[in-house]
Amino acid sequence: MFEQTFKNIDDILHKDAGCGSELDYVEQTSWVLFLKYLDDLEQDKQTAAELIGKDYTPIIASKFQWTTWAAPKLDNGDIDYNALTGDDLLDFVNNELFPYLEKFQVDATSANTIEYKIGEIFSELKNRIQSGYNLREVLMLIDNLRFRTHKEKHEMSHLYESKIKNMGNAGRNGGEYYTPRPLIRTIVKVLAPKIGQSIYDGAVGSAGFLVEAFDYLNQPNLSTEDTTILQKNTFYGKEKKSLAYIIGIMNMILHGVEAPNIIHTNTLAESLTDIQEKDRYNVVLANPPFGGKERAEVQQNFQIKTGETAFLFLQHFIKILKVGGRAGIVIKNTFLSNTDNAFVALRKELLSSCNLHTVLDLPGGTFTGAGVKTIVLFFDKGTETKKTWFYQLNLNRNLGKTNPLNEKDLVDFVTLQKTYAISENSWSINIKDIDQATFDLSVKNPNTLKEAPLRSPQEILAEMEALDVETKNILASIKKLL
Repeated sequence: MFEQTFKNIDDILHKDAGCGSELDYVEQTSWVLFLKYLDDLEQDKQTAAELIGKDYTPIIASKFQWTTWAAPKLDNGDIDYNALTGDDLLDFVNNELFPYLEKFQVDATSANTIEYKIGEIFSELKNRIQSGYNLREVLMLIDNLRFRTHKEKHEMSHLYESKIKNMGNAGRNGGEYYTPRPLIRTIVKVLAPKIGQSIYDGAVGSAGFLVEAFDYLNQPNLSTEDTTILQKNTFYGKEKKSLAYIIGIMNMILHGVEAPNIIHTNTLAESLTDIQEKDRYNVVLANPPFGGKERAEVQQNFQIKTGETAFLFLQHFIKILKVGGRAGIVIKNTFLSNTDNAFVALRKELLSSCNLHTVLDLPGGTFTGAGVKTIVLFFDKGTETKKTWFYQLNLNRNLGKTNPLNEKDLVDFVTLQKTYAISENSWSINIKDIDQATFDLSVKNPNTLKEAPLRSPQEILAEMEALDVETKNILASIKKLL
């Protein structure tokens, strides 16, 4: 039911003048979905309060509740077809509903509340649906969705993930919001976070890393205390771009985190010298954007100056980790070998301040449409690197949109990484043996069979001449027999 509803909504938005791509479809579906989710959440809280004999005060005022304006019902439960539509509906949404919801950010008692997130979301979003009749159709479709049971929430969260994935092929910058989930799950398995540890992504995008870490930790039969810790004191993120920020919050909410600790800000605008111990985290999981550029004034926040966004992020992640903290960072493979001064300085900083214990070398095509090869750096902060274990993921197929990376592809890596075992695809290097001027960490698998060197043209010609002589001798022998 959910999947067909999503397809029908996309069809409606496709014909609306205000929505031009998959990114717009996700953005506009998100705010409507959020309000329906919020209505179901309020109903659950009211029911829970009634069961223990308490009153419940709704978050949303009566006039702006879903059942008042979006899907008012008749006494028999049918939709009231006298509900707002057309220009009247647009006027209400644009000039009354959105301004009302924006005010929640100012009035909230804390940033760590769903009230604050409501205000943040509707301060960033605008209704792009230009036809009130199209909006009415979308509202009626979404009203049929339910977020009450665990099964319903699970199905909805997976469908929302699939829509995020589709943005990677939607033009603009949709692809930077999506990291393949099998890769994220593998990184989380290697780092193995525990309840009570803080987990951070400073380039949160669609919050894939935080969502997968939540699913990893959110096991059955958790205590009330552990559940509260997961909800309020575990997951933290920052995101610069408005659409990614909204999608990230929605993704976490649909996966079960009621008030995500995601801040809309440019992470790199924060000076490294301003980061104090209270700001640090136990675990960092991230895939900073490839190929981005930052202005000179932003680069001044960093000890190692570079215009490459990903390498500014790497400095930030090293700094913001607690001593003893663990990180899994996706980054371009050029980080390992580029001889520019900034690259060399950054490799030296990483190796001297952290234990870079594992490098996962990913094949081309892991990131659909990215056009770059990537690696994953796994490191612990607080001790210098003595030895690094490399694993080269060699697959017997080409990766692409119709043949993506899957978790089975990474099983061997996860197994061998536990003991840093040597195999045809894995090896270790001693850091004291690499070039101490460049700290070159190039991926060079010593276990790959060496191909025979190509022969020189002179050798090839000599062999051809010898064969010609042999052929003439054979022919001469045959003629004597005739």
